[in-house]
Amino acid sequence: MIARAQQELFRCLPLIGRGLGLVWQSARSWTIAWGTLLLAQGLIPAAQIYLTRQTVDLLAIAIGSNGGTAAFAQAWPPVVLIGLLWFASQLLNSAITWVRAAQAELVQDSIHTLIHSQSLALDIAFYENPESYDLLHRARVDAISQPIALLESLGTVIQNGLTLIVLAVMLASYAPWLPLLLIGSALPGLWTVGRYVLRQHHWRIANTANERRARYYDWLLTERSSAAEMRLFDLGSYHQGLFQRLREQLRSGRLALARNEMKAELVAGSIAWLGGLAGMAWMLMRAANGLARLGDLVLCYQAFQQGQKLLRSLMDGAGRIYRSTLFLDNLFQFLAIEPQLHTSTTPQPITVPLKEGIRFEGVSFCYPGSENAALANFSLTLPSGKATAIVGHNGAGKSTLIKLLCRFYDPQEGAILLDSVDLRELDISELRRQITVLFQEPVRYHTTAAENIAMGDLAVPHDDVRIRAAAAAAGAAAPIERLPHGYESVLGKWFGGAELSVGEWQRVALARAFLRDAAIIALDEPTSAMDSWAESDWLGRFRELTAGRTGLMITHRFTTAMHADMIHVMVDGRITESGTHEQLVAAGGHYAESWQTQMREITNG
Repeated sequence: MIARAQQELFRCLPLIGRGLGLVWQSARSWTIAWGTLLLAQGLIPAAQIYLTRQTVDLLAIAIGSNGGTAAFAQAWPPVVLIGLLWFASQLLNSAITWVRAAQAELVQDSIHTLIHSQSLALDIAFYENPESYDLLHRARVDAISQPIALLESLGTVIQNGLTLIVLAVMLASYAPWLPLLLIGSALPGLWTVGRYVLRQHHWRIANTANERRARYYDWLLTERSSAAEMRLFDLGSYHQGLFQRLREQLRSGRLALARNEMKAELVAGSIAWLGGLAGMAWMLMRAANGLARLGDLVLCYQAFQQGQKLLRSLMDGAGRIYRSTLFLDNLFQFLAIEPQLHTSTTPQPITVPLKEGIRFEGVSFCYPGSENAALANFSLTLPSGKATAIVGHNGAGKSTLIKLLCRFYDPQEGAILLDSVDLRELDISELRRQITVLFQEPVRYHTTAAENIAMGDLAVPHDDVRIRAAAAAAGAAAPIERLPHGYESVLGKWFGGAELSVGEWQRVALARAFLRDAAIIALDEPTSAMDSWAESDWLGRFRELTAGRTGLMITHRFTTAMHADMIHVMVDGRITESGTHEQLVAAGGHYAESWQTQMREITNG
């Protein structure tokens, strides 16, 4: 038990230092002010007890001597000082509350910045692992407020410790063992707090996944995106039941911890009570034998009563410090994760426009946590300045090509070459600046239409003609211009904006991709949400939009693929057919069969 406590102490001390370091870096001047106020406040309770003893002794003398008004007047100075100290304590409390609020705002903003920066720096592979989500959840939800909580708890410990030292000196003036009795009787309580905090932390780690799942069910029941299916398929009661069962399970665990804590606290409280009773009994015997005055008895009573409260508060503060360090450990674990993708120390330059194009050479790739290969010994060339289409069924590995090209992942085998240079020899940021992508599930930014498009290149002002040109190229100009404030209209319902159809959202995302002046353009299902009229209108401008760029288009619509310079059919991570639209139809293979099937569906539809 002692060895484990020492181990936990040595583990927590560096975390305390790092947590306080965060506070110091975020709010240095406020922290200095907070510490000064706290020290001043810590001296007041002991001073009040000392003045109370003086007051009681002076009153006892006045009553015993029957000295009249003059004798009672001698008690007024300490009474006035007690009142002034009480007033000063109120002022200090108000000042500390204000300083602490300012600290909290600055520290939380600083930690948000750290978490956001780390989230952006980490590889996308981090988000493929459920354990990573658990760690991120604990870092965001639990640790965000822990540095300031650590500071508050440490402040409580310092303040109460300072008061206890003064009280201990007062008690030691009567007998050296009195402060030892006070502290010793409180040790079981300290052990109880530490044990409870550790158990609570272990329980929280074990139940993080259930807490996230409960939040997910809560999200399904309250978000607009799931509202239609909740009602149509009558899924509300079902998900309510799932949520409530999880909450009941979590609640039972928390209450079991609290129940065990209560039992231990009763035992520890009884020991502390017996210690205080023993000290008071000893002082009462001294008073009965004429060795102590009434003021001494009052001081002893107040010192033990206040000391027990302070020790309890000190132990709670120590428990909160321990709890904060355990939660801060989650934050520091998250911040310590290193990206696995690295930029070359001597990156090669990128030629714009590309001279040769892009080559996938013997590429094999499995997603993290998966045993199935998304690509196996895959080879393909995307010629410079040409538009290449990849067609195939869902799960064939088509979208994986874009993710590898953007270097969100590195292949386990093989290489991807840009003008004969391995992507790993290029600067990642520069590589991504030369790629513009329409992803299969593009983000819907709940900002203005102009800002939505400008996300493709933040260097372009929102009122730039290029915003409107990109919208026109993507077929998004008409739906945007119909909005109440045109390009300044807020999109989405989160902030009271206008909702677009799925196809209109896709056109806005397509405009965002077109805005970036990049050497490579990759479009993942660019017409999947468009009707036939919108698709025809967009395809009429396809050549113009990809002119001078190296293009990659992922699609399952053959009416879209036929406009590319070269088409490849992909099945289970391999290329099975290649050629122009006319060549593939004439070959009579899988492409030709699928083309004829789609044409029959369009004709019959």
